[in-house]
Amino acid sequence: MGGESSDVRVFVRFRPTAHFAEEIIRPGEDSKTIDILLKKDEKLGVVNNKRYDWSFQVDGILQNASQEAVYDSVARSVVSRALQGYNGTIMCYGQTGAGKTHTITGTTENYKQRGIIPRALQQVYREIEEQSDSSVTVRISYLEIYNETLFDLLSTLPDVHVSGAQMSIIDDVQGVFVKGLSVHHAASEEHGLNLLFEGETNRIIGSHILNKTSSRSHCIFTIHLESHSRILSNAKYTVSKINLVDLAGSERLGKTGSEGQVLREATYINKSLSFLEQVIIALADQRDHVPFRQSKLTYALKDSLGGNCNTVLVANVYGEAAQIDETLSTLRFASRMKCIPAASAVIERYDPVRMTKNLQREIDHLRRELSLRDSLAKHAHVTYEPFSANQIAEINSQVQRYLDGTLEEIDIINLRQIQEIFSQFKLIVSRQEREVEARLRQKYTLIDKSDYAAISAVQKAGLADVEIQLVGDVDGSSFGVGIAALSAKPSRNLSARKSKGRKGKDLSSPTSRRG
Repeated sequence: MGGESSDVRVFVRFRPTAHFAEEIIRPGEDSKTIDILLKKDEKLGVVNNKRYDWSFQVDGILQNASQEAVYDSVARSVVSRALQGYNGTIMCYGQTGAGKTHTITGTTENYKQRGIIPRALQQVYREIEEQSDSSVTVRISYLEIYNETLFDLLSTLPDVHVSGAQMSIIDDVQGVFVKGLSVHHAASEEHGLNLLFEGETNRIIGSHILNKTSSRSHCIFTIHLESHSRILSNAKYTVSKINLVDLAGSERLGKTGSEGQVLREATYINKSLSFLEQVIIALADQRDHVPFRQSKLTYALKDSLGGNCNTVLVANVYGEAAQIDETLSTLRFASRMKCIPAASAVIERYDPVRMTKNLQREIDHLRRELSLRDSLAKHAHVTYEPFSANQIAEINSQVQRYLDGTLEEIDIINLRQIQEIFSQFKLIVSRQEREVEARLRQKYTLIDKSDYAAISAVQKAGLADVEIQLVGDVDGSSFGVGIAALSAKPSRNLSARKSKGRKGKDLSSPTSRRG
């Protein structure tokens, strides 16, 4: 199926606050434009090249929006298309404390405040129940990237951090996947939610000034879908996945007051986000080389960013005047993300077991068709099964008799017989060549032209000239084998021969050759 071109969609969600900087941040009336207006610094004088105003174009602005409204705008279409075979990714990006985890996961205490992941699980299972013509299998994985190390949040091993040391990212023809990451079958919405809550309890969080429960890692919750048709018996089926990404927040160390382990975590977070921005810039500029492998995060998101995927970015913004620098940084990232070209296509694969059964069924059907045709044409003796050893021996005998001249023609029955006849011709020719070579070896000594010692011996014996052409009386009576060199033949004048022929007998007649 052909791909569909579509750019990455970008939405901006403002964290609710009583101190929203209305004089600085001005959302457009169309909900697709955000203007940033800063006051000029009079201390810099009249000649001032510093920029004080920006305008960003997005696909939607979510200000004071409910969790349900956010899901309807951001995720609902992505999930529906994933059930049709298209990959999808929803990514939350922004500074620490801006509401990324609240957007992607929500809270477990209040049902209305649940985020994109639990709502996506609900939509997946509801739409599966409504599809009577397809059988869909749902599997779930949960990956955490902490300090550039991969961890499986759904690992069944006693120590989840020890299990992460065995994981690595693999890139093959089918896309990027994490080797060693467990994928769990989820037969129901309840089972899927239990896996989500289990993974959430294993996440690493920390506390600082801006956020008491700050995520200290990047997390990717993936819903794997495999859809088989219940109506068609063909071997083709579709596979897709939905990546729901909760990125760790970018931090300014001076504002968060990070120290010790939290400082080390913040360093890794900012470094990976910096690599992510480099990848986004390279993709937006359509460069030949995109540095996906610079970090575990960008490598794991290779399919989501630069591959076959419907990607949506939610830029979470802390809309207070004190956080305007981080807000500008987030909106710049979002504007670059929006420039990434994307092409989504249904991913189809083939079940080898079902394909084998279908092919065997087709073969049986064609055999019955041929049998019916032969019966109508009064060819009841024709068989389309593979030949037995006795039948092959009979065909070999027919070919041999045909070559000997005792058989006028070979009756042609079907295509399989024709192929076997040619095979027997080939075998007979090959056998005769071996017999001829064996008789020559019994009578003569064959010399390899690359064997210089043997050639030198033959030349010393006078049986070959310098051009390695055989000369001399090989079998004792005549030139039975070999070719005389051109230099060894007598040179005669053709005109002299003709004149001699006029005086005497005609040299071209048999009588003259005998004389």
